[in-house]
Amino acid sequence: MSPDTSVAERETQGSIGDEHRSGHWGGVFAMSFGAFALVASEFMPVSLLTPMAADLQVSEGMVGQGIAISGLFAVLTSLSISTLAGSINRKTLMIWLTALMGFSGALIALAPGYLPFMIGRAFIGVVIGGFWSMSAATAIRLVPAARVPRALAIVNGGNALATVLAAPLGSYLGSIIGWRGAFFCLVPVSALCLAWLWFSLPSLTAPHRSRRVRDIFTIFTALREPPVAWGMAACGAFFMGQFILFTYVRPFLETVTRIDVTAVSLVLLVLGVSGFAGTVLIGRFLGPGLYRTLTVIPALMALIAAALIPFGAWLVAVVVLLGLWGLLGTSAPVAWWSWIAKALPHNAEQGGGLMVAVVQTCIALGSTVGGLLFDSIGYGGTFACSAAVLLLASVLALVTSRATQQAAS
Repeated sequence: MSPDTSVAERETQGSIGDEHRSGHWGGVFAMSFGAFALVASEFMPVSLLTPMAADLQVSEGMVGQGIAISGLFAVLTSLSISTLAGSINRKTLMIWLTALMGFSGALIALAPGYLPFMIGRAFIGVVIGGFWSMSAATAIRLVPAARVPRALAIVNGGNALATVLAAPLGSYLGSIIGWRGAFFCLVPVSALCLAWLWFSLPSLTAPHRSRRVRDIFTIFTALREPPVAWGMAACGAFFMGQFILFTYVRPFLETVTRIDVTAVSLVLLVLGVSGFAGTVLIGRFLGPGLYRTLTVIPALMALIAAALIPFGAWLVAVVVLLGLWGLLGTSAPVAWWSWIAKALPHNAEQGGGLMVAVVQTCIALGSTVGGLLFDSIGYGGTFACSAAVLLLASVLALVTSRATQQAAS
């Protein structure tokens, strides 16, 4: 075995062994349910921004920083959890992360002020970084090697389903039982996920690797390759541009399009359903067309962000534009995960951890910049900034394509 064989490959070979065993599919579906609960927890504030701001007596932009703080802690966790977790059984680690997700939901639901809310969001950031960094390697160890692609698709299916339901369901629950009640609903969901993981996951001993804290930083060695460095920059710019706008969709709909809570829920449902459709359809645009897809998607989303400025008061146009936004924006991460597997075929786990860090950093930056702009100059400047950053992402994706071609020649 060559020195650059990925950790994931070694874990697959070491833990599966018998190609004919059926695998622990219950654990795979439990992780998919965990992904659903986690994504719902992560982006719940997007659909509840306005009532949360009123109750906590802060601006909508400050509530939006809750997404930024979760992104920051997700970055720190994704870069360090594999080393810092040491010899902890990975089943135990996943269960503790799920328990922390439930505790975060309860803390946010009961938060008497802004600081406890932000602490709760920091905890969910730890869960985000830990879960997504460990999910692929864990799924790989649950099934025979030939079934790994299906297992990973199932795990990520929970993410796709949450994009459909989380925002409109959060908005609807918020209108019925209040934003605190909506967040508290995450507690029994987390408890159910914890029980499912407890009974369905086998014991997963920690892989043997170096435990030195300084080895955390070896994850950045992948950036020495120009195509990887340009690709990470393009990926980061895409998520930053997306979340400059997406974080503040609800206040835009309420103050510019001027629709009520029920209509907001329906618009968010359209955005989510179109996003789910995008994840189903994106596969046919990958393969040989991968780099073209990575270039075109942010360019089209930049046009949508710009179009929302003059057409923001026209409901029909907003629904159509946000539907297209969801179609493109939710499918793009699938393309970027395909890119990392292609760019670092022998080091996909390390590349995946680095991508989690880049994505979460840029989500935090995007929601922070968007909040500052939305509070200071309104939606027009916010959406224009989103369009500019998305155009930058398109250009960087094109540069990545050319750098890849040069490296291959």
